[in-house]
Amino acid sequence: MLELLPPLNDKNLPWLDVIHPIVVHFVIAMALISVVFDLIGVVTRRQNLFEVSFWNLLVATVAIFVAIIFGQVEAGLANPYGASRDILNIHSTIGWSLAGVLAVLTGWRYVARQKDPTVLPGGFLVVDGLLAALVFTQVYLGDKLVWVYGLHTVPVVEAIRSGVIS
Repeated sequence: MLELLPPLNDKNLPWLDVIHPIVVHFVIAMALISVVFDLIGVVTRRQNLFEVSFWNLLVATVAIFVAIIFGQVEAGLANPYGASRDILNIHSTIGWSLAGVLAVLTGWRYVARQKDPTVLPGGFLVVDGLLAALVFTQVYLGDKLVWVYGLHTVPVVEAIRSGVIS
């Protein structure tokens, strides 16, 4: 049978280390700084902060799809056990939802800046708050998968392979 992936390493991955967390840190930083710049821009009425916020939002929107692709592959190779299965499913669902929220926000922001680049709609700031809440939730769940359940860590992979964890 034709193998689609190379042999898995001691972290149960076909590549050297987990890639999803590396890419997702760009999404986290850019999405949250976009919200911060929006809030500061509204308070100070500085258009340049709105411009920086838009570009951060745009890059976060592109980057989240790269993070999701690697996240889905790595989740499929993770061999979750116990409660980590449910947490991983919730993390995946919120990740896809977050991609939708980012895409909608970016489109909305693009249209709003064409009309008047110095003003943000009030509803946009509400959805900005939702974006920040989703990002913080994702960070919490992702941290729990790594630091509590040890997915893709050598000791946990070894325990799963030897049948200690199932």
